[in-house]
Amino acid sequence: MTSILALDQGTTGSTALVIHQDGTVLGRGYREFTQHFPEPGWVEHDPEEIFRVSVEAMQEAITASGERPVGLGITNQRETVVLWDRRTLKPVAPAIVWQDRRTTERCRELRESGVEPMLRERTGLVADPYFSATKLEWLLRSPEHGRRAGRGDLAAGTVESWLVAKLTGGRAHVSDHTNASRTLLYDLRRRSWDPELLRLFRIPREVLPELVPSSGVVGQADDTHLGFSLPIAGLAGDQQAALFGQGCVSAGLAKNTYGTGAFLLMFTGSRVPSPSAGLLGTVACDPAGQPAYAVEGSVFVAGAAVQWLRDGLGLIREAGESESLARSVPDTGGVYFVPAFVGLGTPHWEPEARGTITGLTRGTSRAHLVRSALEAMAYGSAELLETMVAAEHLSVPALRVDGGAAANDWLMQFQADVLGVPVERPDLVETTALGAAGLAGLALGIWKSTDEFVQTRSFKRFEPGMDDAERGMHKAGWSRAVNAALAWAR
Repeated sequence: MTSILALDQGTTGSTALVIHQDGTVLGRGYREFTQHFPEPGWVEHDPEEIFRVSVEAMQEAITASGERPVGLGITNQRETVVLWDRRTLKPVAPAIVWQDRRTTERCRELRESGVEPMLRERTGLVADPYFSATKLEWLLRSPEHGRRAGRGDLAAGTVESWLVAKLTGGRAHVSDHTNASRTLLYDLRRRSWDPELLRLFRIPREVLPELVPSSGVVGQADDTHLGFSLPIAGLAGDQQAALFGQGCVSAGLAKNTYGTGAFLLMFTGSRVPSPSAGLLGTVACDPAGQPAYAVEGSVFVAGAAVQWLRDGLGLIREAGESESLARSVPDTGGVYFVPAFVGLGTPHWEPEARGTITGLTRGTSRAHLVRSALEAMAYGSAELLETMVAAEHLSVPALRVDGGAAANDWLMQFQADVLGVPVERPDLVETTALGAAGLAGLALGIWKSTDEFVQTRSFKRFEPGMDDAERGMHKAGWSRAVNAALAWAR
């Protein structure tokens, strides 16, 4: 049997799958790791713990499969920054996570200085703490770190870069174009690190990785970690991996991943997305796993809102309970929940917005609040897709979905209803890992084409059933609630 090992290194845990050539999952492993919140608005990870649990998850998947995979594909939480000693491979600081907001003031300074139009045009991104540049700038603010980085003694990168360095014993310091395009340091058109941006953020080129395609062998994982050596042949940021895993490699095809946040990408092919309407331009993967483009929007808090209802308020015992509670009431009773716990992303980009619940009455129940949290995922995603369609002048035949919350049939039907567009869910919703496997498998000849790879699965289709009048009423209520969340920033 021929199989690929795929590692999906996420925000709260690492998942590993061993995937057969026919698309069957032969083995699965999963490990959670610790979230650190040292100060309000700060979110950190221990890079060594990330590596340890990732190796454990891969070992578990391999053992469960009874297979020896022929290659490894890695996909990762994006924008999170790791800084380590190039010789010892020891981190010199905690990883700063994509959710971290400590550089909010620095981003405000950048906007007020007038450089944001250049940033948008050059990188496709905005001056927001979400992205990597201000995080790395913050890590290098120490004179010692700055000197060591300039001498080439330190290495920096997003999480896939860190994992590859550790797996190869430091022989490879690389990042693929999809991850690099999320840093605010990457020229989207030239597909390279940008010298002017490096100067702006005071980051020496010596600290950054070599750029490589998403599909192709970048190094060999040492046998000390998995018991045997195997080529690392696929790298991609989690959302671009999911886009590829869903087979969205033609202009207008789009996918939405419902995880901690919700991330919607529409493939635009060779056309660089226009920096408009609060959308982001990013590098994606073409049918051969080489650099192409997509337009992206982000809802910072999606599934995390359900976790908050569980862990913060104790309204539910487990996330799976949310679907039955949502079905138990005919609507939310006029309640709208905007979970702007870390600000609002696309298309608003307001880090000072705050979570808001509107429409509460004495009749509001636990079920209404839980349903409003699920509806928030659908409303935020619908706002993203409609903005993309208008900006890029592309039609979307259907929205493909994945991620943990995509397993919720009620939510997927409501998503189709508020979009007015069919929603398609694959039989394997772990398409982030699947995309990493596909990129590695293409490089190693496991699959001859993306079409052959995508044909290994089937899709369940949810057709919209809401009329235009009801859809308009729901969207108006959501808009009022979003305005209330934005009012905190004024």
